[in-house]
Amino acid sequence: MGFKEELKSFQEIVNCELKKYIRTDKCLEQVLNNSMEYSLMAGGKRLRPILVLSTYKIFDMNIEKCMPYAVAIEMVHNFSLIHDDLPRN
Repeated sequence: MGFKEELKSFQEIVNCELKKYIRTDKCLEQVLNNSMEYSLMAGGKRLRPILVLSTYKIFDMNIEKCMPYAVAIEMVHNFSLIHDDLPRN
């Protein structure tokens, strides 16, 4: 598999995995959950989790073991982008 194909494959894997972590049930913080989903799933290159997966793949082909870490890194990155844009007082 070439570089571009593997990159695309990892992007799809990360996007599918991110969807598993999004809370969709009815709850008090539904508006917040919808906002987080909108921001997280708005697209992106997903370079940070891809780097985690690619690095792990050097040592072990079962990337499922490191998937929670890859997803967490993407979520923290997404949070940092939003937090940086918040108004400062």
